[in-house]
Amino acid sequence: MTQAPSQQPLQHALNEALEARGVTPAQFSELMIRLLDHGVLCRDESKKEAELYDRYLQIPELVEDYLSVLHIRLHHERRFTALRLFPPGAEIPGESDLDDGFNSGLRNRLSQQEVALILVLRAEYDKSLRDGQIDEHGQATLPLEAINLASKNLLGRPLPEGRTERDALFRRLRQLRLIRSAGDGNLEDSESWLIIRPDITSLVTDTVLAQLLGDDNKPASNDDAEDETDAEEKE
Repeated sequence: MTQAPSQQPLQHALNEALEARGVTPAQFSELMIRLLDHGVLCRDESKKEAELYDRYLQIPELVEDYLSVLHIRLHHERRFTALRLFPPGAEIPGESDLDDGFNSGLRNRLSQQEVALILVLRAEYDKSLRDGQIDEHGQATLPLEAINLASKNLLGRPLPEGRTERDALFRRLRQLRLIRSAGDGNLEDSESWLIIRPDITSLVTDTVLAQLLGDDNKPASNDDAEDETDAEEKE
């Protein structure tokens, strides 16, 4: 039985393009599997993710062409050296598309608790952005107690009190590269601090945030913050 040759030209062309850029097929496969499995890649997360992110920079058009066959789009946040995949129909910041305003990613649907916490984190990130409390990496650092209070104020309920339930909730958001613990502390102690990554803005659109906060509170943006900083400097 002869093997169907239909895919051979495509594979040959891909291998040639990879070779021209100094990337092996095995390295390309490793990058794509990681992206498709996790749906997100942040250069500052680990040495491995830094390596994979730098590899993407060698072959961005090949990665995006490969994903386009699957109708998956890639959002590259260059300022914060992060990549995030979006399924067909999802809204990408700065691009128009039809969606419900909340992007849950490729792998799994989010639970109600996860959605609730992400909404709270997005609102708190927007508040930090307005107040100029964003570091050079676009991250906001807040005490866990402030997140708990914000959850009560915005959603009428606190964070889960059970340690197992809370641990699972924060673990999931760390997997999504939305948060990290500040310093050596963990997120079990009410006095601990957490870092909200700027990628939170790609999961919750401004429209949904405005509905959560009310029409009088227009969401800020990184561009808005930069404009305000420039204006202050001119003064």
